[in-house]
Amino acid sequence: MEKRKSVNTKRGVVVSDKGRKTVQVEVQWMYKDPKYGKYLNRTTRLGVHDERDEAKVGDLVEIASCRPLSKTKNWRLIKILEKAVQE
Repeated sequence: MEKRKSVNTKRGVVVSDKGRKTVQVEVQWMYKDPKYGKYLNRTTRLGVHDERDEAKVGDLVEIASCRPLSKTKNWRLIKILEKAVQE
């Protein structure tokens, strides 16, 4: 059996689930400013392919990079780590 290449995975929170088989996931990351040395927080929104439409707003999810599925989707949903509390 052929071994797959390691894929880039990230964790994020679903911020929109309005698209069909698509969710928007916000990923937070931190970097060190080269001049001042201060650590800064940044967020990125990624288009994620959700084949079964199971992720909802507020869920913590794990995503992996994949081939381009559309103009804005280069990520796919691996699993839902934590469901959001629905009120």
